[in-house]
Amino acid sequence: MQNVTAGHARIPVLGFGTFQLEGDACRDMVGHALDMGYRHVDTAQMYRNARAVGAAIAEAGVPRDEIFLTTKVWPDRYRDGDQQDSVAASLERLGLDRVDLLLLHWPSPDGVPLPETLGALNDVLERGWTRHIGIGNFTVALTREAQAASDAPLITNQVEYHPFLSQQPLLTELRRRSMGLTAYAPLAQGRVPADDTLAAIAAEYGRSATQVGLRWLIQQPGVAAIPRSASPAHAEDNLGALDFALTDEHMARISALARSDGRVVDPSGLAPDWDD
Repeated sequence: MQNVTAGHARIPVLGFGTFQLEGDACRDMVGHALDMGYRHVDTAQMYRNARAVGAAIAEAGVPRDEIFLTTKVWPDRYRDGDQQDSVAASLERLGLDRVDLLLLHWPSPDGVPLPETLGALNDVLERGWTRHIGIGNFTVALTREAQAASDAPLITNQVEYHPFLSQQPLLTELRRRSMGLTAYAPLAQGRVPADDTLAAIAAEYGRSATQVGLRWLIQQPGVAAIPRSASPAHAEDNLGALDFALTDEHMARISALARSDGRVVDPSGLAPDWDD
């Protein structure tokens, strides 16, 4: 598996997302993904599937140090003390003594000061409960504020990213800071496989539109993607993004698909004022 290098971290470029997967379905799919060769698994406190993810990892027969596991703290646990307690509970549910990456899931909608939140996140890092720390859904300005409030480097910002949503201002900022971008909703909730332009480009390579959309993401320096799938066949198809390359012309054609209404995840009460 190829990797994104972000600071001292090496993040497998294509991960397996577990949003909306629960119970035995989650356990089975994470197990299938690891059997297929995925080595990057993404979960979160609010997904309520940590026990299933942990069980799948324990049963997989893959050495723990070969799996890059990410989880995320929900904003209602950002206060100093609350955050550490929540991470300890997450580790108990996972059945692990640490994760590889711990992220703040969203900027705080309740006004918890970033210095307090980042101080608690650094404390979790110092306790050895995570190897790396980062952020999620932070804008350019919030990324700058978060890194200024953190003693340790933030290695990635996990945000929505796919061909219909430009993240160029954020990418520029993250690369300047040697941070990675982890793309969630990389298939734009089904819009990527249904797009005519992506299908036409895919036909030229003998590939699926899904593989082309994912390839466009992971071919960009510093970008990893975490597609979710409830189907072993779809999860295996996603891995086909790893073994070919798009031309510069095709990369540009796909980039041109971005539009102002391309965002598919914009929850009221959580979303910040997004970058233009």
